[in-house]
Amino acid sequence: MTLEEMHAVDPKDMYRLIKEFPAQAREAIRIGKAASVTLSVRGVSEIVLCGLGGSAIGGDLLKSYLGAELKVPFLVNRHYVLPGFVGRNTLVIISSYSGNTEETNTAHREALKRKAKVLCISSNGMTEKLAKKQRTPLITIPGGLPPRAALAYSFFPLLISLSRLGFIKDKSREIKEALALLDEKSALYSNPDPETNRALQLASNLCGRMSVIYSSTERFDAVNTRWRGQLAENAKTLSFGHVLPEMNHNELVGWKVLKEQMQGMQVIFLRDRGDHPRVQVRMDITKEIIGRYTPHIVDVWSEGTSLLARMFSLVTLGDWVSYYLAVLHREDPSPVAVIDHLKSELAKV
Repeated sequence: MTLEEMHAVDPKDMYRLIKEFPAQAREAIRIGKAASVTLSVRGVSEIVLCGLGGSAIGGDLLKSYLGAELKVPFLVNRHYVLPGFVGRNTLVIISSYSGNTEETNTAHREALKRKAKVLCISSNGMTEKLAKKQRTPLITIPGGLPPRAALAYSFFPLLISLSRLGFIKDKSREIKEALALLDEKSALYSNPDPETNRALQLASNLCGRMSVIYSSTERFDAVNTRWRGQLAENAKTLSFGHVLPEMNHNELVGWKVLKEQMQGMQVIFLRDRGDHPRVQVRMDITKEIIGRYTPHIVDVWSEGTSLLARMFSLVTLGDWVSYYLAVLHREDPSPVAVIDHLKSELAKV
């Protein structure tokens, strides 16, 4: 695979957007540090982030990353309707990259009615208009990207804001390591050399196969979600996934009847040395069981020291896998025409 072949399939240059993720992360960190987040969080008993798609995955990653540190519950809400407990003691984060996400804007208005504390992050649109009208804090991020390619903008400013608001400790050391790792991986994965590029190797394994992504439920459930979303939007291919230990109590039984279909499935275990010891044992046993039905099973281990670096080592790998799989499928990774069609049809109703 050559750069010329890749660019022929990728006229809008998703390659560049993924390659420049480390630079985007640095810009996002600058935005987070410079943002005016004057908000009293005294008495806040829970955090609810409202978003969909690429605007929600940043919240998923925050929830997973901070799960052991946050002293208040953190929920990601992908719906028009807010949970019944949302009220004056709730911090509601409105995350809409475009600012025009229908479900999120509906939840935004409901949060205002319930007198919740609101923090917005957006590039434009109705989210920005409502924030300015209500004089609620707004983190403005650059627009013009596919939301899935703006992950750093939806993650790092909020991470820094939660630290500045006193919910978590300063993460400068962890961020520094993560950035260095992202620089290293960007240089490695952007070179389409099949001998050294792990992302291209995995994409080649996935080509023409249904992929199944398994991970632990503790910190890598959101990374699992990101992989499946990127495979769908960039590579235009279906995958499914689950988390351990839960899948050991239901889905594992489903590996029995559809023998012909299972034979061609590619199973990827996203693994981390910090996974619960019993979950690691479960993964090993689960691999042996699934190996009776498909020979295509691979462990993909996180890299880095801090949890933040380890999570983003797998995030960036998954992004590149989805890109190379799109090229192998001869599919332009940028358009999401069916989503645009759905939105246009919804607008008629």
